[in-house]
Amino acid sequence: MTALYLDAEHEDGYHRDQNVFGPGITIEDDMTVAVRYRSGATMSYHLTAYSPWEGYRVGFNGSAGRLELDVMENSFVDPGTAGTVKGEALHGRPGTEMRPEPEHGARLTLRKHWEKPEELDLPDTSGGHGGGDERMLADIFGGQPAPDPLGRASTHRDGALSLLTGLAANRSFETGLPVRADDILEL
Repeated sequence: MTALYLDAEHEDGYHRDQNVFGPGITIEDDMTVAVRYRSGATMSYHLTAYSPWEGYRVGFNGSAGRLELDVMENSFVDPGTAGTVKGEALHGRPGTEMRPEPEHGARLTLRKHWEKPEELDLPDTSGGHGGGDERMLADIFGGQPAPDPLGRASTHRDGALSLLTGLAANRSFETGLPVRADDILEL
């Protein structure tokens, strides 16, 4: 991983785990994005890049109720190691200072209309990015890829498409206007 990331910083200009408050850092510290899809679905997204808590919360609202996923990747940043590259403490690996809330750092709650909330079981989500890092590395560099009965593995096209919302948001920040993804990349 050191050769892939740290030793290759000069290749793509991405300097891993820099201080988000340092000079030359141009990412948004705090942002909110509203997205409307052709299907009529909407998404609201909020990012706080300087939060002491790392994780995400996703909620899906529908005609039958709401599904919520809460994932905590890091509960705090230790000031003694804040300037170093993250290692085993990254994304809640066992044996770290992470204090998961809830167990394994993830909780999935189903809230059907007019019923009590129901906490649903989740598979083991330990490891980098909920276990996704190991699967991705096996797919890219060989090894034993995990079974994928649901066909969830992403293609290079999926990766490019996943950038569109962020690219459109950046353009909207620059212009102050709504941006159509088709104006950035014709699909």
